[in-house]
Amino acid sequence: MNATWLILLSVGLCLDTLAISISVGINDQKVYFWQAFKIAVVFATLQGIMPFLGWLGGMALQNVIEQFDHWIALGLLSFVGIRMIVQAFSTAEEKRINIHNLRLIFVLGLATSIDAFAVGITLGFTDTNIWIAALMIGLFTGLTAMIGMLIGRNSASVFGKKVEIIGGLILIALGLKIVFEHTGQI
Repeated sequence: MNATWLILLSVGLCLDTLAISISVGINDQKVYFWQAFKIAVVFATLQGIMPFLGWLGGMALQNVIEQFDHWIALGLLSFVGIRMIVQAFSTAEEKRINIHNLRLIFVLGLATSIDAFAVGITLGFTDTNIWIAALMIGLFTGLTAMIGMLIGRNSASVFGKKVEIIGGLILIALGLKIVFEHTGQI
């Protein structure tokens, strides 16, 4: 996977973090730098660890499922992408996020990083340096979380659910790219 696709992957994975971070900023418009930094570190750490854990699983299974791994990658990325798009259209009432509750922040970080685990499995089927990928995903997530909280704090609802739709579409496109590369169509 080249640098451009790795950047797109990182952006796609951190857009759900952006949506949550904007919500955090909107819910607590007095969030200050160190609170935002702690939240961003939690999100970035989880988002960086999960692809590595998924990659370990993907590498362990690679010899067994080598002939159809690209279809698994497409399925997982599409599942995560479609789930993000569906959630964007959800009308569920959002609860106020207590930024002082680190357990809640950890759960939110874990929830937004489950898709990174699935992506990590697919990275086990590609020629990707997992250390660089995990670091890049974590850094993008941390920056996105900080930016999201700033946006949320300074404006009511700038982007809304559109960021989740974009993130979902990026993940589906990456799944298609893997299939096309594996079948020799790219």
